[in-house]
Formats: sequence, structure tokens, C-alpha cells
Amino acid sequence: MAEPFKNLAWDDFRLIKAVADAKGLPAAAAQIGVNHSTVFRRLKQIEESLGAILFERHRTGYALTPAGEELVALANRLDEEITAVGRKLAGREPAPSGELRVTVPDSLLIHLLVPILAGFRERYPEVRLDIVLSNQALNLSKRDADVAIRATDHPPENLVGRRVARIAWALYGRAEDFPEPGEVTQEQLDARNWVSLGDSLGSLKAVKFVQEHVAPERVGYKINSVLGLAEAVEAGIGIGHIPCLIGDSRPSLVRLGPPDDDYAADLWLLTHPDLRHSPRVRAFLDFLAGEVARHRRFIEGEAGHQKGLAASDAAI
Repeated sequence: MAEPFKNLAWDDFRLIKAVADAKGLPAAAAQIGVNHSTVFRRLKQIEESLGAILFERHRTGYALTPAGEELVALANRLDEEITAVGRKLAGREPAPSGELRVTVPDSLLIHLLVPILAGFRERYPEVRLDIVLSNQALNLSKRDADVAIRATDHPPENLVGRRVARIAWALYGRAEDFPEPGEVTQEQLDARNWVSLGDSLGSLKAVKFVQEHVAPERVGYKINSVLGLAEAVEAGIGIGHIPCLIGDSRPSLVRLGPPDDDYAADLWLLTHPDLRHSPRVRAFLDFLAGEVARHRRFIEGEAGHQKGLAASDAAI
């Protein structure tokens, strides 16, 4: 296979890898952005060039042969090396420019970051932001994103970054339901319906509290989004724990207790080690760190009676 192997281009390896991952031609074609017939024709040409069958065709899909497994293993190594070179070259850019992909949870984007990102774009107009709304851990090693903004006490060990604040959480309800929030009794709270993050987020202490201290019949609404949780409290579905930066920015909500540090989480700005010296990544991290510092009291729940980012500016 050595001589014919030299005739393969990187696109051929991508095609083989796509068919292996998708276990079929239609999904592989969609993955690499070509039509089904092109994948079929090119795969046949590759196999003829190599003099080897790479896939066994079954009713359930395409299965790799030993020769195909060897090619896919090589394709994975090439993909890793090409990505690594791309990261290193990105770190040698002369000035902040180009596309920067940032992954961030929806709640942080809406209630904290949009005006900050607008300020960044004004200062660095040559950097184009591609925002990926996600609470999941994207693979920064694969360049799924260049920067991850996450609320976590345990950032991934393979990433580098900085802790810029601690996000406070407290119990909130509607102001119209609690005209004297400072005088709410435990009996009143026990009589209320609750909202909570879903059981899939059961590792969070705020979720554990509801599981352990609230009667199941009182939990009338669960959702896997912090932003959706705040919307549910505001709609009057129930009381619930939400980040103070969300609750304090909504005039219709009131705290039913002080922030609980057990529920708090660190706010991290993270990137891959190969990208930390990239001008656009470095400029972005420095800018966000500075802006978040200006609003730290608001994020950490110390400006409980002030509303929104403008009020938090005044509190500093």
C-alpha cells in the first residue's frame, strides 16, 4: 500500500474518516459538505488506487476493514497535527484580527457579557466574534472554540486561564408575592411551589438542596437552563435559586435570603495553552478580565439592591 498511499490528499483522509464516523455515505456527505454520489465515487477511486477495500458494506451501514482502520488511525493523527500547527500559527499573529470563537452559557451572555462584547468589538474591530451558546465542555484542543467562559470550580486541567469573579446565588421569588421579603418565614417557603434545575444537573448544590429539602409535589417545574430557571421564577411558577447577577437585574424579583456561598461558582476565562499568546485571544482575555472586574460586586451579589450593569458601575 506504500506507493499508492502517496497519491492520497488530505481531503481523501477526511472523506474516509467521515464515512467511518457516520457509518454511511449520506451522513458522511453532509458532514464534509458534498453530495452522496461524490462520496461514493471518490471512495471507490481511493480503494482502487490503494488496491484495498476500506469498508465492508452491510445493511446497517459501512464497517471498517483492517486496512480501513489503519487509514482512519492515520487520519486522526494527521488531524491532530494539522490542528496543533494551526493553534501555534494563530499564536504568532502580529495584531488582534481574524475570527475568535467563544463558547459561553446563555445566562452569562444575556445578563453580563453582551455590552462587554460590544465594547470589545468597538476597541478591536478587526476581530470577528463567533459566539457559541453552550453549557457543555467543548474541545478547545480541536478548536471547537478558542475561548471558553465557564462557571465552574473545577476547570479542565488541559486548559489555561484566569478566575475573574465568583458568581453568587440566592433564593428568589416574585416581588408581588413577597412584599416584605426580609420577613419571609420558613413555613411560608415550605408552602410555596418551587422551580429547579433538572436532575441531570444533580451535582449542583442548589439542585441537591431542592432534592433533599423540598417535597417532590412542591417542585412543579424543572429545566436544564439557568436562564430558563430565572424566567420560570419571574413567571410565578415557583421560587428558586438563581445567580444574583440575573435575579438582581430583574425588578420583578426579590431575594428571599442572602447569597449562599455553598451554591456559588467561580467564573473562568479559559483557552488552550497553544493559543494563550495569540494576539486576538490575549486581547480578548485581558479586555474581559478588566470589564468583569468593574462589575465584580454585582456578580458576587454585593450590590443586591442595585439593578443591572449600569447600577453596578455606580456601586464600584
